[in-house]
Amino acid sequence: MYTLVIIDDEEKIVEGIAHLFPWEEIGFQVVQSFTNAALALDYIIKNPVDVVLSDIEMPGMNGLQLCEALQAIEGIHIIFFSSYQNYEYFRSAIRLSVDDYLLKPINYPELLTCFARVKSQLDEEHKQVEELSGGYYEQIVARTIQYLKEHYRQASLEEAAEQVNLSPAYLSKIFKEKSGTGFSDTLSSIRMNKAKEMLDDPQYKSYDIAYYLGYDNPKNFSRAFKAYFGMSPSEYRSRTTEE
Repeated sequence: MYTLVIIDDEEKIVEGIAHLFPWEEIGFQVVQSFTNAALALDYIIKNPVDVVLSDIEMPGMNGLQLCEALQAIEGIHIIFFSSYQNYEYFRSAIRLSVDDYLLKPINYPELLTCFARVKSQLDEEHKQVEELSGGYYEQIVARTIQYLKEHYRQASLEEAAEQVNLSPAYLSKIFKEKSGTGFSDTLSSIRMNKAKEMLDDPQYKSYDIAYYLGYDNPKNFSRAFKAYFGMSPSEYRSRTTEE
């Protein structure tokens, strides 16, 4: 299932496209919809997105500006839909390598044909990645895990992505696909196992461990530890002491 974000400054249009078209039947999932392109950009930067379906004429950041900003993110397909048959818009869309340009009101068969074509392209891209680049992405995952092990105290997705020359959203997507575990879950696992190791040593106080591992206060650390191991740090320490 490929992920889709829909953007239009008219909420009724966004809701209509998101809920009235059978996206899942053709292999897509609408993960978010926005009436503000700047908010959409912030979401797309932080989350894995395969396709963006966006209006062009919007207050503030318009669709063309959004598309310009998305050029740095690898692997996103962009489709414009607009009420305007504007030659300059067409030229800009071609220059930005937009996948398609649809006119409002959106025609159901035309939308179906457009997304069937985009899905075929995505299928082919994923197939090529699996066949030709599997080793490369395995190295990316290995390097990311090594980064987490070395910098778990202050690790971040943004810094990890910089280490492997990928966007944060794309690294998050590849890491989850190849490792089977999300970036945040892997970081949490490394921190929790380090916490358990330190709790086995009586010289470390629980609050010292919390700050050492990068938590801003001991309560957050205690909650995270209990969620992971099913017991609080003090309960774990008491149990190991008794044993």
